[in-house]
Amino acid sequence: MKKADKRFKRAEYDVSKDLYQKVIDKNYKVGEANFKIGESFRLSNRVKESEPYYKAAIDNNYKTEEAYYHYAISLKNNEKYDEAKRVLNDYLDFGENEELVALANTEIENINAIDRIKKKESYFRVKNLEEINTDAAEYSPVYQDGELYFTSNRFGGKIFKTTGTAITNLYKVKTEGARVDVNSIQPLEEGINNPLTNDGTITFSPDGTTMVFAKGNSGRKKGGEDVDLYISNFRRSGWTEPRPMRINDLKAWDSSPSFSRDGNSIVFASNRKGGEGGTDLYVASRNRRGRFSNVRNLGSDINTAGNEMFPHMASTGELYFSSNGHPGLGGLDIFIAKREEGKQVVENLGPPVNSSSDDFGIFLYSPTKGFFSSNREGGMGDDDIYTFINNDPDLKIVNYYLTGYVYTLDEENKEVPLSNSFVKIFSESNNELLNEVVTGREGKFIFRVFPEEDYSLTAEKENYLTNRSTFSTKGKSVPKDELTKVVTNKTFDTKIPLDQIILNKAIVMENIYYDLDQSYIREDAARELDKLVTILDDNPSIKIELSSHTDSRQTADYNMDLSKRRAQSAVDYIVSKGIDESRLTAKGYGESEPYILPDKRLGIPAGTELTESYINDLPDEETREKAHQFNRRTEFRVLEYTPEEEEPEEELEVALESEEEEAGESSETIILNESINADEDLENRIDWDN
Repeated sequence: MKKADKRFKRAEYDVSKDLYQKVIDKNYKVGEANFKIGESFRLSNRVKESEPYYKAAIDNNYKTEEAYYHYAISLKNNEKYDEAKRVLNDYLDFGENEELVALANTEIENINAIDRIKKKESYFRVKNLEEINTDAAEYSPVYQDGELYFTSNRFGGKIFKTTGTAITNLYKVKTEGARVDVNSIQPLEEGINNPLTNDGTITFSPDGTTMVFAKGNSGRKKGGEDVDLYISNFRRSGWTEPRPMRINDLKAWDSSPSFSRDGNSIVFASNRKGGEGGTDLYVASRNRRGRFSNVRNLGSDINTAGNEMFPHMASTGELYFSSNGHPGLGGLDIFIAKREEGKQVVENLGPPVNSSSDDFGIFLYSPTKGFFSSNREGGMGDDDIYTFINNDPDLKIVNYYLTGYVYTLDEENKEVPLSNSFVKIFSESNNELLNEVVTGREGKFIFRVFPEEDYSLTAEKENYLTNRSTFSTKGKSVPKDELTKVVTNKTFDTKIPLDQIILNKAIVMENIYYDLDQSYIREDAARELDKLVTILDDNPSIKIELSSHTDSRQTADYNMDLSKRRAQSAVDYIVSKGIDESRLTAKGYGESEPYILPDKRLGIPAGTELTESYINDLPDEETREKAHQFNRRTEFRVLEYTPEEEEPEEELEVALESEEEEAGESSETIILNESINADEDLENRIDWDN
């Protein structure tokens, strides 16, 4: 028993189950040993085989809450749905573990949804790709530039003690769609594959010059969680040595990556702390250096208390993934997440794509065709690769894109594009960060957007004030009856200006008005000051002076006092909104600094200083009044600016930089420029969808 427990703790489940069987043969702790065999099968992804052992554990009075719950799940995976629901209801009569009770209630709801899923009308046709499948495992197919890449343990090798099967490697085969050239099957070169570790679940950047895949389970760490994502770039001499990515959590399992179609993001699965439970889907985006960072959870619309994994970002904008937490037929089912009116709507693809076994690793190489993996009955052996085609006659897809650029104004008020600006897009409904990119040489960016949704965008660049803008697709959808092609692309345009941070340069705030001889903040002035609150929130590294100016139609002393009171009222209002008072200075200038027109207004030449004598010489009262109004202004100027320090690079990244300097420009940076530079025509930019 001690030997079995030791192997179990080391995640050597294929070894532990045989040792526990010897314990049972000795008639010692039969209930506990059966439960541990069931756990060994479950944790090595053989849930169906765990069923009789959980039952034997319960029959031998090992009636833990976990035994009942996992017994029910094994029954579900063996399509014994009614019995599974009965066991779950029996468990709920005595269950005290709040987490398991919640999971049991969810599973009952999921089982109740099975009939609906099975009755769903389907236009999918599925076929086993017999040409490449063997009695070993073949899974996670990815199509790239005329070749199908997949993961397999087909040729044996070191035995992985978790499953009792050989470790996996990456393979490729030449193919035209689903027609493969079996004679071309070959493993990826040494350096990518390692004979001592599991290598698999690969993804490629859209241009094919970067690969990311999972590597691990070397047996050197306890718990079997030494699985991380590795990245390699293609150069003239071939693929570079894979190196671990900075987005890995060294205390977690990180795997099954998928590039977004613009190459700026990677979605992957991880069981790191802080998720919804089990394995969750996360996304990481490229930073200004072209490296992936800013890992964030995809949220509870996608992730559940179960396992979500094997994501695929399709060219049509939807996220495909596998899950055993959403309502399904048993094991992992394949789902599609569509964004509708600001929310993620998750839908089970239903049979024949899904079965009661594990169905996962989907990849679409066109809007209607693709591959996936399954260990369903009737296959060639272990996991197999299947092809599918969607014959839905009403399938019409519209890809919506928002293109734009970030710019600043020069001294002549001409627009100057700003490259290397960081642009983020949020859903207005819940302030959810949807995507983030870095602008290319022309300051351009492109986002995929979705119908009937409001968005906000922020743009930031060092030495410039972060700015926001809004955009909406509401009322702009293409009517479905007007669609003639399977895929239609529709684009919108926007642009975001940024003000360069120049210390002590006055920036006039529009529409900050006060009642005559008063200093309190009017409602219309508050709306404008709220914009300054936003600027201060978005730019935490600045301290400002808020200044108030008056016209000259009172004594100088009176105007100075009034302007001071007005400036202080504005500062007090901003502090009331949560801005640290130490970042603000109130100053009144009275009538001492007449406004200088930046451009031609009211028939007055640009550059004119609106002094009292100049205003008095203007031809009519209306023009004079408007000129006085220009003088009655509120401004702010940046007094201090302390840019945030760049995050220090890890030793691995520093070594990489030195290596790349010798070879030329960083490969990751090249990919960044190619993927987000919008110099070329938009149709070329989004050719992935055709």
